[in-house]
Amino acid sequence: MDPPHSERHMLARWRLILGRSADEHGIVLDEDCEKIESLVGFVFEPAPLQERTRGRDGGPGHRELQLPEWVNHVHELFPNAAREIMQKELIQRRGINELLEDPRLFEKIEPTTDLIKTLLTNKDLLNPKTRSLARKLIDKVVQELKKQMQTQVAATLTGALRRDRHSPRRVFRNLDLKRTINRNLKNFDQQRGKLLVDNLFFFAAERKQKPWHVIVTVDQSGSMMESTIFSAVMASIFFELPALRTSLILYDTRLVDLSSQVGSPVDVLMATQLGGGNDTPLALRYANQLVRQPSRTILILISDFYEGEGTDEMVHLVKEMSRSGIQTIGIAALSYDARPDYCKVTARRLRKAGMDIMVCTPEELASCMGRIISRRC
Repeated sequence: MDPPHSERHMLARWRLILGRSADEHGIVLDEDCEKIESLVGFVFEPAPLQERTRGRDGGPGHRELQLPEWVNHVHELFPNAAREIMQKELIQRRGINELLEDPRLFEKIEPTTDLIKTLLTNKDLLNPKTRSLARKLIDKVVQELKKQMQTQVAATLTGALRRDRHSPRRVFRNLDLKRTINRNLKNFDQQRGKLLVDNLFFFAAERKQKPWHVIVTVDQSGSMMESTIFSAVMASIFFELPALRTSLILYDTRLVDLSSQVGSPVDVLMATQLGGGNDTPLALRYANQLVRQPSRTILILISDFYEGEGTDEMVHLVKEMSRSGIQTIGIAALSYDARPDYCKVTARRLRKAGMDIMVCTPEELASCMGRIISRRC
C-alpha cells in the first residue's frame, strides 16, 4: 500500500536533504522535488549536467538544462529570498557573461545589492554587450534604493536646512516678510483690518548665498563595496537638495573626483575600481582643498580605517579639520544590514580627534547631518 501524498512529499523533502545516497533506501523524489533537485544541481553539483538530469530508472537522460530554462523554473518554484541566493551562487560559480549575454534573461533576474557587488567586482571582464546589460541592472537596483531612501533622507535634511535659513538676530534688513506674514495670518484682526504679529522671522543674510557643502569621501577597498553603493546613492540625493553643494571623491592609492557625475550614481559606480590599497591622507588633503567655508562644511569619510603607516597622518588631518570648524563624520559601514570589519583602534583615535564615528543606515546618517546643521543655525 502506497503512503498517502503528504507522507510521500515529506519523504521526498528528506530525500532532498539527504542527497542521492538515500536512493538505495527507496526514498524517491516526487515531481516538484525532482525539479528542485535539478535546479539546485545546475548550480551546486560538479557532475556533468547530463548525469544530473538522467531518469531515476537509469534510462536515457533528459536533454541538458539550459540557462534560460533554469532562470524561468527558479522564478516559478522558489520564493524571492531563495531566488536571490541561487542567482548569487550561479553568478559566482558559472560567471556573469553567460547570464547576461541573453537579453531574454534580463527581466527574470532579481536585481539585488549582492548582484551589483558581483557585477562591479567583475566589470573589467565584461564585453560591450554585457556591460550595457550590467549597467541596466545596476541602474534598476540604484533606483530602488534611492526610492527607498529618498523620502526620509530628503525630509530630514530639508527640515534642518529650512531652519538654517533663519537667524535669531532681529535685524530689519534680514526680515523674512513672506514667512512672517504666513505664520501670523491666524492673528489677523478683521475689525481693525490689522495683522497682529506674534513672531518675526529673519533670514540669515550672511548664509543665504552660501549653501552647506557636503564632501563624501569613499574608500574603494574591496571590504567597502556595499558602502560604496549606498554612498553613491546618498550623494545623488544630496545633489538634488538645492541648499546643499555636494562633492564626491573615490580613492584607493590614488583618487578621482566624481563631483561632476554625482547626480548619476550609475556612472559613479561604473567608475569604481574596487580592491587594492588605500591612502586616506591623500583623500583628506584633497578634500580640505575643496573647503571654502569650514563652519558650513560636512566631511563624510567612508572607510574601514585600516590605514597602516598613514594612520598618524590621518588622525592629524582630522584633528586639524575639526579645529578649523569642519564637521567630520566617519562611517565604518553604510547600509541596512552591515556587518562591518574596521579598525576600532584607529576609529577611537579619530573620535578623540573630533570625528563622529558611525555604523549606520542612510536615514541615521541624514539625522546626524541634520543635527549638525541645526546646531549651527
